[in-house]
Amino acid sequence: MSSSDPDTTPSPHPHTNTPPRQSVPSPAITSTSGKKTGRTPLAPWVLAFMFGIVLLVFLAMLSFAVGSRMLPFDKVIDGFLHPDARTVEARIIWSKRVPRTFAALLVGAALAVSGVLMQALSRNPLAEPGLLGVNSGAAASVVVGVGVFGVSSPFVQLWLALAGSGVAAAVVFMLGLIDSRSSFDSMARLVLTGVAVNACLGTITGIITMFNSRAFESHRFWVVGSLENRTFDQGLSALPFVVVGIVLAYVLIGPLRALALGEEVASGLGVPVTLVRGVCIVAIMCLCGAATAIAGPIGFVGLVVPHAVRLLVGVNIARVLPLSLVYGPVLVLGSDVLGRVVVLPGELEAGIVTAFLGAPALMVLVMRLSGGSKSTGRSLLGARAQQGKQAAPSAKAGEA
Repeated sequence: MSSSDPDTTPSPHPHTNTPPRQSVPSPAITSTSGKKTGRTPLAPWVLAFMFGIVLLVFLAMLSFAVGSRMLPFDKVIDGFLHPDARTVEARIIWSKRVPRTFAALLVGAALAVSGVLMQALSRNPLAEPGLLGVNSGAAASVVVGVGVFGVSSPFVQLWLALAGSGVAAAVVFMLGLIDSRSSFDSMARLVLTGVAVNACLGTITGIITMFNSRAFESHRFWVVGSLENRTFDQGLSALPFVVVGIVLAYVLIGPLRALALGEEVASGLGVPVTLVRGVCIVAIMCLCGAATAIAGPIGFVGLVVPHAVRLLVGVNIARVLPLSLVYGPVLVLGSDVLGRVVVLPGELEAGIVTAFLGAPALMVLVMRLSGGSKSTGRSLLGARAQQGKQAAPSAKAGEA
């Protein structure tokens, strides 16, 4: 090829058979004058994260203002910045609405992150944290404490709920994942064990509440999932568990990405599969147990939020996890604020509102996952299955 060809660049070494280099356009953004600015556009997940933070701040301010007594935003800002003031607004905000908002942030973050972990662990896009029996374990523990031992303190009930959720998750893990022979067998056993434990604990709860009116009243108001009358002490008691769960979730990002290729491939890459499962179960237990202990069983958050985030940024767990940490509190806090205004002067519990919003969203997600086409090649679930089948042989070939 001659050097006069405009599409190629001549090799600096004429005696070598180096192929000509094609000119590649620079990715830098150019201004109208033709000069390179050196700036690159922000990634979509960064924009989504920034938007979520702004939305969360707005909802927090709205949570301080909305309630049985509406407060103007100037009074809200003044009362929030001066907690020691003896005004009515400052007392309402710091005694009622700030602890409630803090609880909503903790619950939303814990449930969303635990949902991401549960779906990554089970490799099932429709898995949720309640599969481990955490909710039913917490409910049964509170009902037994109230009905059998006469516990009436909310603080003691919080620790009973944490203990019950931990025991239930440990039982499901021991029976569902120990001595399993294959990945399909282990995950099938996990699901079936979770269903069985949930049924047993639900039966215990039903028997006690049937014959004990006091336990029934306590369970009736707790089981719907409410953030009303939450205190700083309750939130601070659950905060260490939430922090530990979130830290473990970030530590597990790399192993869970390898585990998505299959257990055999992950083991070949040096990932301790059993240890990763155990740490993941501990993280889910801390997160979901703390959230259930604070507000009761609030559903659909750990199921809907990870799916909605994946629609924005894809399936990379390194991006799904931080966004879920933001949009989980957005959903819970938004549901709590909405529940305060739809039936004024009363209010709807946050668990009812999240179920009302989450059920249609779940139906849309299932239809999207199913694909709208009968061929698996065009559906999202079919595409993921094909990607997993293609990734496993290639990974094994790389190991050889």
